[in-house]
Amino acid sequence: MSPLPTLDFYTDPAEFLDVADGYLSAHPVLVSVVASVAGRAAEHGPMQTPYEWWAVARMEGEIVGVVMRTAPFEPYPLYVSPLPEAAAVEVARVLHERGEHPGGVNGSLPAARVVAEESARLWGGTVETAMATRLWELGDLVVPKEVPGKARLATYADLELCLEWFNDFGRAARDQAGNAGSAHGDEHHEAGEIRRRIDGGRILLWEDAGEVVHLTGFSAPAFGVARVGPVYTPQERWGRGYASAAVAEVCRRLLEAGARVCLFTDQDNPVSNHVYAKLGFRPVVDMANHTILR
Repeated sequence: MSPLPTLDFYTDPAEFLDVADGYLSAHPVLVSVVASVAGRAAEHGPMQTPYEWWAVARMEGEIVGVVMRTAPFEPYPLYVSPLPEAAAVEVARVLHERGEHPGGVNGSLPAARVVAEESARLWGGTVETAMATRLWELGDLVVPKEVPGKARLATYADLELCLEWFNDFGRAARDQAGNAGSAHGDEHHEAGEIRRRIDGGRILLWEDAGEVVHLTGFSAPAFGVARVGPVYTPQERWGRGYASAAVAEVCRRLLEAGARVCLFTDQDNPVSNHVYAKLGFRPVVDMANHTILR
């Protein structure tokens, strides 16, 4: 008989991090989102979301994956790490038993798709892939040459511009990918979050001829892995190499500090996928954002 999976839920991010420490340490790139979100919640307190929990999936007592539901935007999707199929099915079953419709499922394939499809079967409904994404990790950094301008960290004087660009990132990314569809599921950022990022030195701006022309954000390292994003250039500045230069500079600083570096791309965006491959990023796993329609 195959081992039955189990799920343990935590509303205290510090407790979750303590329980899942060994698994998170062993798979720091694959779980960078879960680890960084939990770490931020443990440091700054609860987020503004109807749901806030983390869970560990076990088989025969061993942790085989992690799941969280912390997204502050509709449809409040789950986020899942790689999971054995049986554990992915169990996630859907337990949430149905709890009376908690997942709304959507983001994360590593095939686990995210299995959770979404099983949830749709249990609740009634269909699954729609909102975005196919890809996780990349930096190998050997290749710094682009002769890009005009220079990098600097954002200050409070840049707060309004940074907030505007963070909140416009989803729309701009869809436009660049040729997918100007619904903004459903776009993250909304508040000024307090931007202040914390500025305080932590985690927003790098690129200036050309004295004007800010690009923004690259990045997370604090979690289990030794830092995640780059968002990467935003106003449309009128596209094609000048600013994104490549700024991301390379962020990567250089993170590598110098001893961190591994990863990022996500929209698989339908040939520009960003080409840019990051040229910088030295290599694909790790395909992922997807799913919406469960009832």
